[in-house]
Amino acid sequence: MSQIGAPRGRTCSRSPRSRTLRSVATLTSAVLAVTVLAGCSSDDETDSAPAAAQDNAPAARDKVADGGTLRWAVDALPTTFNSFQADADGTTSRIAGAVLPSLYTLDERGRPQRNADFLESAQVVETEPKQVVLYKLNQQAVWSDGREIGAPDFVAQWRALSGRDTAYWTARNAGYERIEKIERGKNDLEVRVTYAKPYADWQSLFTPLYPKQVMGSPNAFNDGARTTLKATAGPFLLKAIDRKSGDVTLARNPRWWGQPAKLDTIVLKAVPRADRAKALAAGTLDLAEIDRSTAERIALALRDARAGRNGAQAALVHGPGSSITPAKALKSWALANGSDDDKAKEVRTAREQNQQAIDRYASAQDALARYVVRKSLEPAYTQLSLNGESGPLADERVRRAVARAINRQELADSVLKPLGLPAHPPGSHLALAGQAAYADSSDALGDQDTAEARALLADAGWVPGGAARKPAEAGTKAGSEAEQKAGEKKEGEKKEGEKKEGEKKEGEKADEKATPKEAADQKAGGTASRTAADTASNEGLYIVGDDKPGEAPAAPAAHAPAPAGPENGTQVLAPAPAAARAAHPGDKGVAGAYAPRGTAAPAAVPDGSKALGKDGKALSLRFVLPSGPGSESLRAVGDRIVRMLDAVGIRTEVTKVSDDSFFKDHVASGDYDLALYSWPASAFPATDARPIFAKPEPASDGSLLVEQNYSRVGTDRIDQLFDQAAATLDEEEARELVRQADARIWAAAGSIPLYQRPQLVAAKADLVNAGAWGFAVPRYQDIGYKKAETSNGAERNR
Repeated sequence: MSQIGAPRGRTCSRSPRSRTLRSVATLTSAVLAVTVLAGCSSDDETDSAPAAAQDNAPAARDKVADGGTLRWAVDALPTTFNSFQADADGTTSRIAGAVLPSLYTLDERGRPQRNADFLESAQVVETEPKQVVLYKLNQQAVWSDGREIGAPDFVAQWRALSGRDTAYWTARNAGYERIEKIERGKNDLEVRVTYAKPYADWQSLFTPLYPKQVMGSPNAFNDGARTTLKATAGPFLLKAIDRKSGDVTLARNPRWWGQPAKLDTIVLKAVPRADRAKALAAGTLDLAEIDRSTAERIALALRDARAGRNGAQAALVHGPGSSITPAKALKSWALANGSDDDKAKEVRTAREQNQQAIDRYASAQDALARYVVRKSLEPAYTQLSLNGESGPLADERVRRAVARAINRQELADSVLKPLGLPAHPPGSHLALAGQAAYADSSDALGDQDTAEARALLADAGWVPGGAARKPAEAGTKAGSEAEQKAGEKKEGEKKEGEKKEGEKKEGEKADEKATPKEAADQKAGGTASRTAADTASNEGLYIVGDDKPGEAPAAPAAHAPAPAGPENGTQVLAPAPAAARAAHPGDKGVAGAYAPRGTAAPAAVPDGSKALGKDGKALSLRFVLPSGPGSESLRAVGDRIVRMLDAVGIRTEVTKVSDDSFFKDHVASGDYDLALYSWPASAFPATDARPIFAKPEPASDGSLLVEQNYSRVGTDRIDQLFDQAAATLDEEEARELVRQADARIWAAAGSIPLYQRPQLVAAKADLVNAGAWGFAVPRYQDIGYKKAETSNGAERNR
């Protein structure tokens, strides 16, 4: 898993099991490059369907014209062609999918399907004393240099990614470290892989498969594959990369043994998301992921076309010319032709500029009417991350209160309903609707409940007026604040005892209520059929800073390398004061010390929405988000979250930071309280999700290894459940273990899934087998342009 637009890169952890995932948390600088492969190929049709179907204009191959070029937008040129390096990104993955072997590909429900172009069969042939997987390769499968694909390629990739040779600069090795040996089978087309210990997710390995020329030596792996690939094996091959123009050209592979590619070439064009509307209007793209505003612009152009309006007419209806009334036009003409030369010149210049704007808009609308918008849901979800390292969120009760204050359905509705997409908040951190492992475990934490959120906060000692109440001992001191702090330091032990006693009294009223944790524990334990050992509890819960709960956040540690950005489209929230005013429009405040007689007294603020405090400190959380373009939707989500938290007395300090800094300098380094970013779903959650929710571990130098667990909240039991799921070869048992792990992740309240991300794709109207794929991966050889029909009904090529 990774963030969308998902950043890829080395995690904060240096442990051998570390595996960096592509970030779904979409920033403009990073796009979701989902490596979501499925761990089992179940054909059980009783599984739930995806929340939204794919929308890619499917067409039979005989209806697709031969030839043509597809200009496909990507966020940036790849910095490497090696998918297993830290700076591999979405473009790297897109190229790999077209030019390298994929032993398994995903269908529309995220299930792995054997790729017959490379595999005749693959199955577990032995489980005792060791697990053995036997691959039988397609006898026609060859690299572009004519060499047969075989065991030497498997061996080279295993050795490079096993983690045993530190000369290889790998970003991830999960699964490869479990392999004990790889051998040639009965012939060159058979590969036997023996595992040192059972591995359920074996189907995730060797996709993509690189030739031994890339994996065979550290130099070739680290440097050679960054700029070129010595051999490929797919329907396309890597033809050229032009860094000046920002283009990567893929050409039809003449050695390809499968169904030939319909297109002659695919040109991947680096076009930032903020510039895609302009590029589409200029007609320089055929396929591009877009944001909501661009999708709405295309929809408007299509409505105009259906209504018989051309671009020039549309510009006068809703474009730059729509504000020009007959009276304004007459006055403008009069001034432009008047006796005041200076004024006339100024008005003529303005008229020319207005006409140019109208012409540009008209041309753009005519061009955009040639596209359609294909939409589905990305295999990724946006979440609110709660940093449990220090400060108020180190207390599980406060994290739970934040979660209970948020109406996830309202947030999902605000993002997805205007797009005509189903708005169902994800019920799992580890799978999405339609995947075999999906189960809604959100009731381990509970739905939005303002009263429950307030009760949790009160139980944690955060109460209205608490910011004005100083600790008993400190309140009796005289002199400056510095003198008071000096006195507190001298009498620290005494003060700590009194503080704990005060908190105990403060919580007595809340004790009368049922503890929310109890209900969550019951859910985390699963159904009655689960064992008592599965019951969620605080045992083994590791939250950095637990030894000093309630302290102000410590200064951030040195920034560790992490994905460049979390989610394409992750947005910066509006300032908290503005959001607070919007939440309480009727609250006029105190008019002044000498208000006129008869002035109404200020409206009383309900205790529940008053700012909370504890021991003289206000409850305020730092909400950090990226400030890049294309963030309007996420910014609106942030505004809503600010208001929801404000309603229960939690104040927020919204901080806007650059896209480049957001993930690396804030989320990955722990310099935040709240953050919005996304993770992609994975069909191998036991492997791919483990680093995201693993319990942080202290390093020998005193730092903390968090892998990708940027909330810094985890438990021993969650880790154990992941490990058990990865080690069982019983598919249903593995899914059940993953579901139990998810219930405990909900109960720990380190992250709150909010909604599945929308997937909006602009495509030329006659482009088929391309668009919003949902869970599925593209079948590159089938993408093309629909055959046109001649006047007598016969088809002709484009």
